[in-house]
Amino acid sequence: MAGTTAVWDEARVRLWLDRRIAAARLDQAAADRRGYAAQDDYDAAAAEEWACRALHAGDHAGDRATFAARIKTLLAQDDYRIAGVHDDRRVDRHVRATLRKVARLAKGDDGFANTLRYQG
Repeated sequence: MAGTTAVWDEARVRLWLDRRIAAARLDQAAADRRGYAAQDDYDAAAAEEWACRALHAGDHAGDRATFAARIKTLLAQDDYRIAGVHDDRRVDRHVRATLRKVARLAKGDDGFANTLRYQG
């Protein structure tokens, strides 16, 4: 991750994480209203919120190397305890997918500008 030339912007990373936390909370509420059929959507949103909160906490977004180390530490965990989810294995997969997505964004430092709720 040290080989990239893009400038690291801590404020932009924190704003992106804040927006993803807010979007995940909205997604959880929407899935909760839809009921049983949307349990996977609820778990995915809860996993994204947990991952973004874990990355947002502390002073890990200060530079790219520290942020990457935090992502690796979180990926190395065996399981993720999140209250209120429906399937722990599914949540673990979603947390790891979210952390890998953020790692790709941090490697290129190009995706943190997209703060829209729905991302591709």
